[in-house]
Formats: sequence, structure tokens, C-alpha cells
Amino acid sequence: MRNFRNYYDILDVPRGATNDDIKRSYRRLARQYHPDLNPGDKSAEDRFKDIGEAYDVLSDATKRAQYDRFGQYWNQQGFQESTATAARGRAWGGNRAGASGSSASEVDFSKYADFQEFVDQLMGRRQKTSNTPPRSSERRTSPRTEADPFRSSTAKTAYATGDRRDAEARLVVPLEKAYSGGRERIRLEDGRSLEVNMPSGMVTGQRIRLKGQGKSGGDLYLRIEVLPHEFFKLEGTDIVCELPITPCEAVLGGQIEAPTLDGWVKMTLPAGVRPGQRLRLGSKGYPGVDGVRGDQLVQLRIDVPRKVSPQEQELYEKLRQIESYKPRTDLPLP
Repeated sequence: MRNFRNYYDILDVPRGATNDDIKRSYRRLARQYHPDLNPGDKSAEDRFKDIGEAYDVLSDATKRAQYDRFGQYWNQQGFQESTATAARGRAWGGNRAGASGSSASEVDFSKYADFQEFVDQLMGRRQKTSNTPPRSSERRTSPRTEADPFRSSTAKTAYATGDRRDAEARLVVPLEKAYSGGRERIRLEDGRSLEVNMPSGMVTGQRIRLKGQGKSGGDLYLRIEVLPHEFFKLEGTDIVCELPITPCEAVLGGQIEAPTLDGWVKMTLPAGVRPGQRLRLGSKGYPGVDGVRGDQLVQLRIDVPRKVSPQEQELYEKLRQIESYKPRTDLPLP
């Protein structure tokens, strides 16, 4: 058993803190020391577990009251019975081992290495100094508790490996989010809300592992499904889009702007392009498994305006009178 630790100090709140104060401090510290934000930092991981343990106790009114009274030993099996027996022992055995006139709520538990040492002194027994490990029949196993800062106030308990079960959930994401990745809050079918650090370049069928978020401490696997996009379409690692241009742009060419997953970029339009012609934007496609991005293929669509201004109407009339292009001359007709 670990020496006494002050849960109020761990959560950086005063002893008279309200539940709201405790919750705010817990969320702040849990985010600060979350393993996802401190990869490979063992001290941050241990601190994260301590914060979860402290919050599990102080956020529960019953547990907090017992902790305030009994300190670290508030949930020790048989503690209340042992202290009651010790009190009866003092009545007929006099003051022993420095425990005279003390109730359980007045004891400084930080002086004791573990619960048994406290009981031995309280009952006037001599403390054993042997380092012999307990017999197998005396050993007890207890669940390991970890807390998730992005869930409700209830801590998650992970049991022995044999009891752990992995789970799988479907996560539907839009193409833009699948491309960029990043932190995202998701809600699972069981009602839990998690904040997940998703990788960039996700594809349909990919699975993301969330360690310890399954049943009884198992892992949770998110099966990714990327929603089809109205404008961008995936063809392997290439992205295809259809871009409308005006008749003037098609004839004259020049620089125009085209949308990509990274935002709008400038591209050069050759003069005299045809409807359906594809232009390539290098390395503006989707990331592959090797991290190398494909290209974006911009398929051109010539849009004719349905309404024009009087000035435009006049210019189109002049153009029709002088234009030399005759598209129906070479039709394959008899």
C-alpha cells in the first residue's frame, strides 16, 4: 500500500472546495497531463492516473466524506470494524502503543507505511520487520482504476487481462476531417463522449485503436467510414473535381483559382480548352499509406450564362459577326 497522499493537493484545490471547483481543476489537470498530449512521458502518465484516482474519490459525496474522516484508509476492507475493536481493546487494556485517547478521525495516517502497521500499533502488537512476501492465500488483487478526462465524473475500472474485451464502433467522418485529422470529440453508442486525436489521411475501412476504452479495460477500435463529398471525389490517392469556367476563360485561358483540400490555389488555364478536359495539380491529392500525396485532377466544364447584361449582349453580337470558328463544318454527314 502506498503512503498517504492528499487528494486535495493532487487536484490543487482547498479542502473546502465545491464540486464545481473540483471538476474544473480536474478537467484542467487531466488535459494537461493526458498521455496523448505527453507521449512517452512516464511521469505525466503517473500524474494522470493520480489525478483520476483523486477525482474519483472527491467527486463522490459518500467517498469524500469517508476520505475526510479516515484518510487513505477510507476504503480499506475491515477498517471500521478494526477501529471499533481497537476502541474496545483500549477500554480493558489501558493505553497502548501511543494510541491512547485517539479516535480514528484524529489519527495522523501519514506516520504509517500501510494499514496493517496502523492496526498493529493501535492494538498494541509488535510490528513485524520481515520482508517475507505474503502467502498466496493472503494476497489480494484489486482493480486498477484509470480516469478519462473527457468522460463524466465516473472513473473507468480496468480489470485483469483475462476479463478484458475489445470493442468496435463505426465512426463516420466527412472527407475534410478525414484528410486533416486532429482532435475531435465523438459520442459512442453507449453514451460516452470521447475526445480522439485522429490521424490525417484516413480512409474508409481503416481502424483506429483507443487503448483501454473497450469493455472492462479492453481496447476500442473505431472503424472509419469517410462520407462522399459533393465536390471532391477520390480515385485512389488522386482527387477529381469538376470546375466550371466561362466561355471567355475557355477561349482566352489565363490564371484562375481552383479549390483544393488545402484551400484555394491559382492555376494556369491554357487557351482553347475543351469541355471535359482535365488539368493536373501536382501533390494536391490525398495522402497514401506512405504519406506521399496524389494529384488533384481538375475536369473543366464550360458554363454558358443564362442572362447577360445589355453591354455583354452587344459584345456577343459583335463577336458572332466576326468569329471564324465554324464547329458544324466537319460533321460526319452524307
